[in-house]
Amino acid sequence: MRHFDEVFEIAADRHGGTAALEQKLSKPKSLDELAAISDDRWLSIITKTIFQAGFNWKVIENKWDGFEVAFDGFDVGRCAFMDDEKFDALLQDTRIVRNGTKIAAVRDNAAFLLELREEGGAGRVLGGWPSTDYVGLLAMLGKRGSRLGGTSAQYAMRFAGRDSFILSQDVTARLIAEGVVDKAPTSKKAMAAVQDAFNTWMDQSARSLTEISRVLAMSV
Repeated sequence: MRHFDEVFEIAADRHGGTAALEQKLSKPKSLDELAAISDDRWLSIITKTIFQAGFNWKVIENKWDGFEVAFDGFDVGRCAFMDDEKFDALLQDTRIVRNGTKIAAVRDNAAFLLELREEGGAGRVLGGWPSTDYVGLLAMLGKRGSRLGGTSAQYAMRFAGRDSFILSQDVTARLIAEGVVDKAPTSKKAMAAVQDAFNTWMDQSARSLTEISRVLAMSV
């Protein structure tokens, strides 16, 4: 596995030099900033990610104002206690993408966020999870959340501004090239290897998961 500086140089060569690459990198939000995100915004972010999965992102983006109205501004209490009448109405609501399984996930994830409220709040639980155990956070989201397996949780955390990596096709290609994994990581062992690699690169560079993930993506 190359030193992070070498991977950074590869990415810089592909994107117009060091200064140009640095301008394309963004830093994650602080714990205080994440803690300030209201529960309805967490639910909105998570829901958008779930509806975008396997669908045209632009379509979801264009309809998002309708989603916000249809789901009562993603009020966590209302969504968590959605009754059958509301659910059936949403199945007929043309303002949203009418996918019953994903609509049910909104209700389930609202209930999950209510649980996190009792544990200190979504921002502090999700934002305060150590970046050195990011795969542990993803595993927790996959277990306790709804439809937050695969890359859905990764994108939700990135969109919220939490320090994160996304195992996109390009990031995975770089991890394979560096001998970290031999295919797209899905097993616990492979994900642990990915975390170890990111931890090493964090130590070498003093950069966040977010920055390292972007550099890896742009090195391919």
